Amino acid sequence: MKKIIPQKRLCYFVTATNTDVGKTYVAQKLLQKYAKEGFRVGYYKPIETGVQDNNPLDGSSMLRLVRELNPDFCLNIEDVVPYRFALPAAPYTASNGVNIDIDFLIKQKDYLQNFCDVLIIEGAGGLMVPVKKDIFMIDLIKLFESPAVLVTPSNLGCINDTLLSINALKDYGIKYEWYVNLYRDKKSFYDISYPFLKDYFCEIKFVNDI
Repeated sequence: MKKIIPQKRLCYFVTATNTDVGKTYVAQKLLQKYAKEGFRVGYYKPIETGVQDNNPLDGSSMLRLVRELNPDFCLNIEDVVPYRFALPAAPYTASNGVNIDIDFLIKQKDYLQNFCDVLIIEGAGGLMVPVKKDIFMIDLIKLFESPAVLVTPSNLGCINDTLLSINALKDYGIKYEWYVNLYRDKKSFYDISYPFLKDYFCEIKFVNDI
């Protein structure tokens, strides 16, 4: 396959309405999609919490995948997941006093882009998860100058969560695409949530269609 080199290196920030909605799965799908299209792909998870024995499960699995898809991405887990905390909580709490250097995270994102054409960035939790007292995950998206890929669940309550998250992205002036991860309440989704979402947005994209 002929390799396609974009004029400008691209990045996408995968976020969600909440935790455990499918960010890592979507990151995987995007990496495979762009690699299949001929792009050199890369992965970045600035902060991962719930890490045991200093081994970030999400970051490690994605790094293994990226190395298979793009041999040029010859980086270590410390490069890809610079901040790793044991407590499964928001970075503000999980850091336990460790300073999370935002300027460093921005520079690291720029550094990783030297090794790929498309960088997939995965956030932690949802948009309003605190990184520092006055910095939230949505602020990182803005500071990274990255469009967002918003993952929303299919369970009861997803309408509220989706609209709140989209309105927050609009308020911040962040370009976005959003996808429903159809993994909860699969049968009832089309009766409970789909009718409004289809009428309100006209088009609904599903994660499995990426």
